[in-house]
Amino acid sequence: MAPSVMLVLPTRSYRAAAFLAAARDLRLEVVVAADEPSSLGSLMADRTLTLDPSHPEDAAQRAVAFAARHPVSAVIGVDEAAVSAAAHIAAGLGLRHNSVEAVSATRDKRELRRRLAARAVAQPVSTAITSAATPQELHDAAARVGFPCVVKPVDLAASRGVIRANTPAELEAAVARTGHLLRRPELCQPDPAPLLVESFIPGPEVAVEGLLDGGTLHILAVLDKPDTPDGPFFEETLLVAPSRLSTDRLDQLVRLTEAAVSAIGLREGPIHAELRLGPAGAAVIEVAARSIGGRCSGALRFGDGESLEAKILRQACGLPLGDLTLASGGAAALMIPIPGAGNLERVEGVAAARAVLGVIAVDITVAPGALLEPLPEGDRYLGFLITRAADADGAELAARQALSALRIIIAAPRSSDHPGRLAGE
Repeated sequence: MAPSVMLVLPTRSYRAAAFLAAARDLRLEVVVAADEPSSLGSLMADRTLTLDPSHPEDAAQRAVAFAARHPVSAVIGVDEAAVSAAAHIAAGLGLRHNSVEAVSATRDKRELRRRLAARAVAQPVSTAITSAATPQELHDAAARVGFPCVVKPVDLAASRGVIRANTPAELEAAVARTGHLLRRPELCQPDPAPLLVESFIPGPEVAVEGLLDGGTLHILAVLDKPDTPDGPFFEETLLVAPSRLSTDRLDQLVRLTEAAVSAIGLREGPIHAELRLGPAGAAVIEVAARSIGGRCSGALRFGDGESLEAKILRQACGLPLGDLTLASGGAAALMIPIPGAGNLERVEGVAAARAVLGVIAVDITVAPGALLEPLPEGDRYLGFLITRAADADGAELAARQALSALRIIIAAPRSSDHPGRLAGE
């Protein structure tokens, strides 16, 4: 009998299709556990479950009851909003999993910083405040971390609410702006909301994609971020593999990622880390107990032709991992940025972008008419662009040429639109 995998995901996740395709190729049964009834319900018979990933304990109870009728052999949290629920579910079912405490540490940047500090893992200097911090508390925070500094929520992803401040006045404004974002009803944050203030580390940034198997970390890819933002906001756009850093610098990044994962207590499944190469060496910015977000995984293929999702499914099910080396050549993933606020009218030039040599996908994931909101308040990209070429330089060039072919037409926002809520994918 084929192993059955439970994919825990928000309904709005970009990742479902890639995991379902990989599961089909591996001949695995799939249960989709999402916060809304799945549109695949009619096709998947008794293999869909409705639960709320934002309430992990309740989600685990529902999943355990479901598995009593329809056993599963692995549980995967597909993206950031689902990893805590997946850890609770796997623990309840007695399946291989990261501890709930370790996963929780990746979701709360205060605990992440504490665990890294306890093992002397290089990271920014940080201090915790709230969105209601007094002038004296802001002064004390700045005295601890120095200027420039970075204000960030403790539990949002994709650089949402993250703002650089260069002066006391900018720090006060950044805390107020992030606090205003966190008061939005859909974010369900306490008021005042917890925040971190961290030292800003200048220098190149990379993403590290890894797969843990019984505590052993397999590095799958190190991706350059050639457009590393230095603020005031930190919108990611371009990721390029393989990294063009020197062997010595790559070794430093790998060792630091291994130390960070160990300090956090992660042992199973995918990890996605963000690191910077500052004047004093590499430092850990973030570690997540999931794989790379959005549709960026489409840029990664391995020596046996399999996708990143296939490798994650293999590990979760205890199957042989196969070839974990990146396929030859270069690849790039470009998250199409939102140039301004308003309602999307249309995107022109998509056919021209797809015609660029090396482009394998141009996906506009926001529907016409949807409200667009850029960072730091926004939580979406306009879409994703994937390229492959003979080397990393060629893949980067193709991505830039394709992006330059796009023309994004935005109208002023309608008065009826709710700020911060982006429609459809």
